[in-house]
Amino acid sequence: MTAQELSNGIPDSGHMYASIRASRTLTPAGELQEMFNGMEQVKLMKRIAEMPDIKPVLRKLPRIKKHLLNSDNLRCSVNATPQQIPQAAKAVEKFIKDIPRSKKERKPVRPYVVEKPSDSNTVEGGELTSAQITRKLITDPTFKPCQMKTHFLLPFPVNYISECVRTVPFTAADHASLRILARLMAAKFLHTEIREKGGAYGGGAQLSHNGIFTFYSYRDPNSIATLAAFEKAAEWAKAGQFTQQDIDEAKLAVFAAVDAPIAPSDKGMNQFLYGISDEMKQKHREHLFTVSKDHLVDAASKYLAAGRSTRGLAVLGPENTDTAKDPSWVIR
Repeated sequence: MTAQELSNGIPDSGHMYASIRASRTLTPAGELQEMFNGMEQVKLMKRIAEMPDIKPVLRKLPRIKKHLLNSDNLRCSVNATPQQIPQAAKAVEKFIKDIPRSKKERKPVRPYVVEKPSDSNTVEGGELTSAQITRKLITDPTFKPCQMKTHFLLPFPVNYISECVRTVPFTAADHASLRILARLMAAKFLHTEIREKGGAYGGGAQLSHNGIFTFYSYRDPNSIATLAAFEKAAEWAKAGQFTQQDIDEAKLAVFAAVDAPIAPSDKGMNQFLYGISDEMKQKHREHLFTVSKDHLVDAASKYLAAGRSTRGLAVLGPENTDTAKDPSWVIR
């Protein structure tokens, strides 16, 4: 994607950029997510596009190639019918063998790499077992989540806002409660406060598999008022100001996503990309069934109430006197 395309995409996906930025300091992977998919990537591409001489960039490409085209750093996912797996596996093996391995040992930039076996069962046809499949996970024992508030000054008449909260990962029982809570808050509180009263095009809440709970709004004439609405949503949930029917409707919406048909090309990708096995998904589904009002109130109190969890905030939009006067905001 070109620098111009990235810049032009901000008005359509500004809340996504805000969410990536807000979660940057909450997980070890957040920095990389911001670097490759966030505003830092937009700024980098724009800077390269404006360079009068790109030779310094071209000189770096062979070094990048050594890292990317290295069979020691590759994992492959193959999606095929049982009859085609043997032929596909041979083709993949040949492809990997043709890629050179690193000739000399380099000290890794991040030395904390943990190899974990996959939880998957034997693939149909007996081609691979979980004992043969390993995932290399990079850990950072020195990482500590911290709060950061960032305001990107952009020539837009409206704002794109996000607040991200670090909660619990997919395998935790509370993840199910938070997932239903996100849907409940979006439909029964945030829509009214942010769109109907605030005048934004839209807003809501969602929970990612890594446990980042995200509040967001897009094309929003407000900024600080919307952040206050996010806090009010947490207090609303903490006070249990919703009915059993509201919970049932939220559950139905969540299950519609959980049980949605999976395209053949996407089968197994949760396992491959995130290590989420079918057994984990089934356990999560069972947790969703058992979620009650008490669970939702407890989750809101434990994770979303002010001061309970580490959070990050980001605003993309025009100049703002409130953020300019507040020293806790980083203006970019």
